[in-house]
Amino acid sequence: MEPKFSQVFRVSVVAVAVTLTFGAARLAHAQEAHLTHFGSNVASLLEHAKQKNPEYASMRLEADAANERIVPAGALPDPKLRTEWMDITKNGDQNPTLAPNRVGSTRYQLMQDIPWYGKRDLKRQIAEQEAESAKGRVVGTWAELSMRIKSAYAQLYYLHRNERLSKEILDLMTRLEKVAQVRYASGLVPQQDVIRAQVEQTTMRNELVMIENDIRQTQAKMNALLTRPATAPLAEPESLRPLPAAVKLEYAALVEQVRARNPQMFVEDARLRAAEKSRELAYKNRYPDFSLGLAPTQSGGSVKEWGVMLEVNIPLQQSARRSQEREAEAMLSAARARKESTANQVLAELSGNLSGLDAARQTEMLTTNSLLPQAELTFQAALTGYQNGKVDFATLLDAQKQIRQAKQNLIKSQAEAQMRLAEIERLLGEDL
Repeated sequence: MEPKFSQVFRVSVVAVAVTLTFGAARLAHAQEAHLTHFGSNVASLLEHAKQKNPEYASMRLEADAANERIVPAGALPDPKLRTEWMDITKNGDQNPTLAPNRVGSTRYQLMQDIPWYGKRDLKRQIAEQEAESAKGRVVGTWAELSMRIKSAYAQLYYLHRNERLSKEILDLMTRLEKVAQVRYASGLVPQQDVIRAQVEQTTMRNELVMIENDIRQTQAKMNALLTRPATAPLAEPESLRPLPAAVKLEYAALVEQVRARNPQMFVEDARLRAAEKSRELAYKNRYPDFSLGLAPTQSGGSVKEWGVMLEVNIPLQQSARRSQEREAEAMLSAARARKESTANQVLAELSGNLSGLDAARQTEMLTTNSLLPQAELTFQAALTGYQNGKVDFATLLDAQKQIRQAKQNLIKSQAEAQMRLAEIERLLGEDL
């Protein structure tokens, strides 16, 4: 009879194996579910990009590096120590040596360079503004990346809905072909009706091939933004983000927000302040820098002499300094012009995108409330008329195409509104 310990051990091993098997199955199921649903909403895509996108990561690291330049920019230069050995042979009485107590004398010089008053503060302030500019570029990079992801998501939404619509129309054309075949068999319509229905189906299948190609290309672009393999699976977008209330999209209010928060304008403003400080520093360079020094002299084993030194550089190259000053003035003027140009461009983009968003909203409203219901009524009337022999097949096809066009306009206007909203949020540097 097998010992109890062996039986217990065997049961434990089996239990552990079953647990590991079920655990692995659950993990695989969870991973599969994640892959299946990844990309179904734009929030998950943005969160993934914020953690994985290398361009955004590089900009953050550059901003960290720029921030670390502030302290060194305003620091004093390192002091310098100089040692001089005098009469290392003692008038030829001994072999050369560098031992301080055996040479004639040893002189130590400790020197500290000190810039003119205010220069260090200006250098630190310039570095601070460059760090602010780097922070603005981080925000701008994320705003641009976020906009591209939101736009690609809206485009994928449109393509998937258009694919679904095309399949519905293909199914409808298959049913219409059967209706035409029945009427042709009864001698009520010519064979041309059946052929036209088949041609329309072939056209729809060809459009589906093109749509599937567009979906694959857009998914590859999205995966590139997410730092994923080009062929990595993405779920079909479930829904679009709700549009902000109209009161939040008033031009006057958004202009103030854009002037205060737009990343490009923030960067140009920081560059302008840095240029102003650089000009001040250029004029400060008219004044000399100097060095202070302390010089003890050792004779034998003791220090018997002390000296104090003052060193001043003489700013004789005035033509070079005037050129530097003119350069600083030109760079300041360029920074002002760049800021004004950026403001004009950003506000023009804001106006254009607000107009596009309003047009997309109106198109969606008109299509939903008027065009689509009218197209559906027209198609039902044409279908009934065709079945009764009152209208021809061409009229029925035209009515079907009107419905398809109306539905395409609807989803296209929805996607267009989302892309316009993404552009506006890029200009604002934040979500509405």
